[in-house]
Amino acid sequence: EVRAAAVDVAMSTAERLMQTNYLGTFTCSREAAKLRKDAGSGRIVNFTTVAVPLRLAGEAAYAASKVAVEELTRITARELAEFGITVNAVGPTPIDTDLIRNVPKEKIDELIAQQAIHRMGTFEDVLNVVEFFLRPESAFVTGQTIYLGGV
Repeated sequence: EVRAAAVDVAMSTAERLMQTNYLGTFTCSREAAKLRKDAGSGRIVNFTTVAVPLRLAGEAAYAASKVAVEELTRITARELAEFGITVNAVGPTPIDTDLIRNVPKEKIDELIAQQAIHRMGTFEDVLNVVEFFLRPESAFVTGQTIYLGGV
């Protein structure tokens, strides 16, 4: 399905997106930080989307919930640095999942055409970035968002 323009999005949909994407991430990040503060190290990797930098029409509510995740990532990176906890985010391109199965092929093709690398993302692409953020050698990388596909 094609997403609706912001003026046509039901409040319940916008609330659900904020509840799931932002508040879900906030809660998980907060609890992870509580568990890792005393350990003196830790990694938090949040998820955003290329819909943010591409400013996709019809995705205002969804993208806004992910912008909140990105700002949470930047601020908590600063707050948690003294505890050795890094906080970063990855923004995947479309990946063949149930989430996009109802999106018309033309819409997916338009999105992929806006990327430097013109293909769908894969789970392995996302995993590669997550593993980079998790590595001990990445202890100096925090507050960053990496968008896939070259957007």
